[in-house]
This record gives sequence, C-alpha cells and structure tokens, in this order.
Amino acid sequence: MAKINTPIPNLKLNDGNSLPMAHKQLAYGTGTAWYKTGDESQIDQACIDSTKTAMGLGYYHLDGAEVYKTETELGTAIKQSGVAREKLFVTTKVMPNIGDIPNALKMSLKKLQLDYVDMYLIHAPFFSDSKEEHQKKWKAMEDMKAQGLAKTIGVSNYLPQHLDWIMETCQTPPAVNQIEFHPYLQHVELLKYHKEKGIATEAYGPLTSITKAANGPVDDILNVLSKKYAVTPGEICLRWCIDQDVVPITTSSKEQRLSDYLRAMTFKLTPKEISQINDAGSKHHYRGFWTHKYDSNDRR
Repeated sequence: MAKINTPIPNLKLNDGNSLPMAHKQLAYGTGTAWYKTGDESQIDQACIDSTKTAMGLGYYHLDGAEVYKTETELGTAIKQSGVAREKLFVTTKVMPNIGDIPNALKMSLKKLQLDYVDMYLIHAPFFSDSKEEHQKKWKAMEDMKAQGLAKTIGVSNYLPQHLDWIMETCQTPPAVNQIEFHPYLQHVELLKYHKEKGIATEAYGPLTSITKAANGPVDDILNVLSKKYAVTPGEICLRWCIDQDVVPITTSSKEQRLSDYLRAMTFKLTPKEISQINDAGSKHHYRGFWTHKYDSNDRR
C-alpha cells in the first residue's frame, strides 16, 4: 500500500509567486495529446471535455500554448468548468508570434477568455541566434508582467547559453524553464544551473521513458518500485520528478488514468531509489521532442 505523506507545498518562484505542486495540482497539458496540425478554427470538443474532466479531478494547473492551437478549447473548458479563476494557474506560451509579443499575448488572452495568465513563457529559443534579439524579446515579456497581463514570466526549452543572454540585462529573471525531462534526458548541468540562478524547472514528457522510449534500462527498476508503492510505472516517473523539485506536466483523455496519476502525490521515493533511476537512465539517451533543433547527443 502506498504510504500517505503530507501534500507537497507550492513551489515558491523567484518572483514571489507560487507554482502549484500540491495534492491534486499536477499540471494538465493541452499540447501533446491535443496538438492540432490542421485548422485552428475547427473546435476539438474532446479536448474541451477532457480538460473539464481533469479540472473536475482537481487539475487546476493548466498548460497551453499558441502553437498547440488549443487555447480556445482551454478557455472554453475553463469557462464551462465553474472553477473560480483564483483557484487556477493558467500557462500559455508564445512562439509563432514571437515577433510581436504584446499582440501575441492579447490574442491568447482573447482565445482563453481571460484577463491575465498566471504564467507566460517564450516557447523556445530558436527564433534567433542573436543575443541582442533575445534580450529585446525578454524586455517585451517584462512589459507584459508590468502591465499585469502575465503574473509570472519564463521560458521553455532554453539551455544555459540562452539563459545567460537574458540574465545579462534582465530586470526580472525567468522564473521557470519548462523542458523535456525524464530518466533518459536528465539535464544534469541545466538543473544545476537552474538551482544556482533560482529558476524553477517544469517537465514536459515526464512519461517518455515508458511511452516513446519503452523497453529501456529503467524498466526493471520502475516495475519493482511500482509493486512496492502499489502504483503504475507512470506514477513512479511523476514522483521521480516531484522528489527532485521538478513540476511534471501530463495529459490523458482517460479519466481513470488522470485519477491514477494523482496517486503520485501520496508517496515519496527514497534518495536511494531516485539514484537507482538516475543511474539506470544515464545508460541510455533519448530526446523525444525538438530533435530537429538539438544535437542528438545534447544531454544538458
């Protein structure tokens, strides 16, 4: 039987705000499973319904992005859910319209039917190789925060070199870097950098080691721990993130699976168990996203 522990408190960010990590506040993503490749105006009712289901289970940390083309669905789900706005932590990201951040956020807020987002992220650093251009875009992000349109600002998919550029001139440092993170992509150096600079880490693709990269060296360890804690390997992966102060983002269209994921908040891995997963994971490298942009051997 899983051991019940005190719920994890919210993760304090460097700007004074908090990122939900507590019981029933795993982040629910509207990207991977719901990403639209076609016409954004074609409403995906399944996405709306699944997001409402997730919120009904207590997933109040909601993650979206303009490139997913699901902001309208996310906004509709929020409006129809009846959940008070102050209970929600809503994130969206800018990428296609990075050239005009103020207008991009304005459009996102209109689709989300919100007056502000709790967190706004630059989705990826690949829009420019110019340090000056990155600094200019970050200044625009700071302006969005100053205007109250985004309570917290951060980045996604950034490496230390990109973060260094921002840190040189910023008034407000990034509060969060959202990255692909799982046993086969542990970002040891990047996480060390985050801790040194006070930047929180969010994980997308936390279940990659049992989905896209199944049948690898961590399988046996995950299976043993699953039996010990009476949970699934996926829940072990989510807990592995949490116990390293990394906020996992997950998604599913299945209510039972979303409910099961919440069991990740009811137990705690030991330092030895975390090390076992880390050691096994380090024997295999796998990147499931942005493979066309990163060097295949880049483990930072």
